[in-house]
Amino acid sequence: MPETFRTRLFRWGFNLYPAYRGTGARVTYIAGDWTEVRIRLPLNWRTRNTVRTIFGGSMYGAVDPIYMQMLMYHLGPDYVVWDKAARIRFRRPGREQLYATFRLSPDDVARIRTAAHEHGKTEPEFTVELVNASGEVHAIFHKLLSVRPRARSQAAAMQETT
Repeated sequence: MPETFRTRLFRWGFNLYPAYRGTGARVTYIAGDWTEVRIRLPLNWRTRNTVRTIFGGSMYGAVDPIYMQMLMYHLGPDYVVWDKAARIRFRRPGREQLYATFRLSPDDVARIRTAAHEHGKTEPEFTVELVNASGEVHAIFHKLLSVRPRARSQAAAMQETT
């Protein structure tokens, strides 16, 4: 699905946000329905470490907030979404520009919503890989999120302020 004007604006704002801008990465695409987000992480003076490869902190910072943002969009203000934990497996040094594609299917969202209602909380885990242009994996990230329904009074207050 192509980007919409609204997702393009969000992408621009996200890339200008100081905390994400500091990672050196850029969001390059957000699907109009937020089922796919793509990022690019260049090797440059801002992301290079002392051994002339991409700094591991830049790699993690580039992927850190994406699944949380995607879920917040899909679930809306009736849910609280937080990053809970992450595991990183560095496979090879980043000596060139790296890319990641984040996907979230409607079935994933439905499963998360159902589990949160049935159990009061759920902790979905997502995996994303940073790869080079030829598809070689440089790092694998496992992101654990926490999702719970928001208390009704808080959700109503959120609706009223927007």
